[in-house]
Amino acid sequence: MKYVCEMLQIDYPIIQGGMGNISNAQLTSAVSEAGGLGTIGCGTMTPDEVEQIILQTKKLTDKNFAINIAINVSPYTKELIDLVIKYRIPIVSLSAGNPVPFIPTLHENGVKVIVLVASVKHAQKAEAAGADILVAEGFEAAGINSSLELTTFTLIPQIVKNVKLPVIAAGGIGDGKGLAAALMLGASGVQIGTRLIATKEAPFHDNYKQSLVNASDTETIIVGRSVGMLRRMLKTPYSMKLEENEREGMTLVQYGEMTTEKKHVMGAIEGDLENGFINSGQIAGLIDGIPSVKDLFETMMNDANLQISKTSRELEVLMNK
Repeated sequence: MKYVCEMLQIDYPIIQGGMGNISNAQLTSAVSEAGGLGTIGCGTMTPDEVEQIILQTKKLTDKNFAINIAINVSPYTKELIDLVIKYRIPIVSLSAGNPVPFIPTLHENGVKVIVLVASVKHAQKAEAAGADILVAEGFEAAGINSSLELTTFTLIPQIVKNVKLPVIAAGGIGDGKGLAAALMLGASGVQIGTRLIATKEAPFHDNYKQSLVNASDTETIIVGRSVGMLRRMLKTPYSMKLEENEREGMTLVQYGEMTTEKKHVMGAIEGDLENGFINSGQIAGLIDGIPSVKDLFETMMNDANLQISKTSRELEVLMNK
């Protein structure tokens, strides 16, 4: 945990997940200012669009932040790598594709590389390729998901057992108990996304934030199994229509048209839940307020410490009977 914080130059072992085309400077900078690692997710945005967010973020914080590049999602991967180098971004997270061709160039330019993985095999390949940190994401997570469907609770200890790199846990984490659990599984920190949507600084539509606050434990659905492109969304009129269309039979092209980043923006930024979707992890059922990012992180750290200390004392009592 301390090693990760020192490597990334952050106060807390909390990383913001990439949020695709709804990424923005306000939330990224707020996360970094609060002691975590803010992240700009590039999604399918053009290099010019990403460049503008980088410049805005640099105006709002002088602390480290990362760029997330979803390799097989973005048509501009090489150009985005060039942007990282141009603006001396210190950390890049690579997801949704093979990171091997890009790691040497990033390292040559002094960039630390985080690689998102969803299995032990993926983790070992990323380690062999020279990744600095792994983010292991369980099936509980929001948005685009692995077809392997491994849960965080089972995935983290298996990856930790089979690699030497620091492992960050992602998927189903949004409070202090989740942070404590991840650390007990052997992780060196956590990556969170859904919980950060419902914060004061996040410039998303109130319909999105309130939907998360009002959500129950069964409020998310998985779409895309039939076409091999899994995504976890919050239940809304649009996502339920998508699910119904998939049951009746959809082609990959039709599914792609209904899950474009334009539809993502319509739901998350414009609040149109009839014609656009909103991603959500299963953590939604635990969200009951809209704090500042700073208050969220401080509460998470304090609650994790209390939970670990309490459990440690109880275990000690049992073992000394």
